[in-house]
Amino acid sequence: MMKYKIACLQMDIAFGNPEQNYKKASDLIHQANAQNPDIIVLPELWTTGYDLDNLKDTAEEEAQEAKVFFKDAAEKYNSHFIGGSVANKTEAGIENTLLVFDKNGEQAGIYSKLHLFKLMDEHLYLAAGKEKGVFSLDGHKFAGLICYDIRFPEWVRAHALHGAEAMFVVAEWPIQRLEHWRALLIARAIENQCFVVACNRAGSDPNNKFAGHSMVIGPWGDVIAEGGEGEEILLAEIDLDEVKEARSKIPIFADRRPELY
Repeated sequence: MMKYKIACLQMDIAFGNPEQNYKKASDLIHQANAQNPDIIVLPELWTTGYDLDNLKDTAEEEAQEAKVFFKDAAEKYNSHFIGGSVANKTEAGIENTLLVFDKNGEQAGIYSKLHLFKLMDEHLYLAAGKEKGVFSLDGHKFAGLICYDIRFPEWVRAHALHGAEAMFVVAEWPIQRLEHWRALLIARAIENQCFVVACNRAGSDPNNKFAGHSMVIGPWGDVIAEGGEGEEILLAEIDLDEVKEARSKIPIFADRRPELY
């Protein structure tokens, strides 16, 4: 399979209310299913938002509820899920964890946010991940990234070097840095000659207003689809053959000189 129809669920998130957020996610997934997407993507910390003070109560033990939710949804709708991220209680502490489930309901990937964003006090409440976000669907390699990760080009490149043809970014990116969001995502697509599928949240919480503007970007840096600021389902189609074309025309990976940097 080379072509994928993508649905990004640019949802508003009820602050610290997992029950309400699970219901909204279910409703949006049902709506998205009318378009027969191959991959459905949710935003960062979609079950709780940035209610960090109460994560000790609202975080899930080993993300068990989210895992059941995505397994059931994948089997019901026959779609792959890039399951945003959830607050996940582990032995290392509470992690900001992205889950990937394939259309058969099998877990295909898991990644906990490596770079914690101190401006939003993440380091005071969350434990940083230690593993790469590479995973496979239908024999293709992809990667999962979470929000602040896109400011670290060497981290994104590491996934491209492991064969990722598309990067899935889940985020709660604030409105005041919208232009950074757009510029960074486009740059990551161009420099890695891959698709970037970025699902941001909409709405606000007691401390922040979020940008929306979920985006799907091609390996030449072309913006295939972009959302507005409000809640919506952003649809786009990607063709992985375009990655092979871009990487063959400008062979940046062959021309790298890592022995010097």
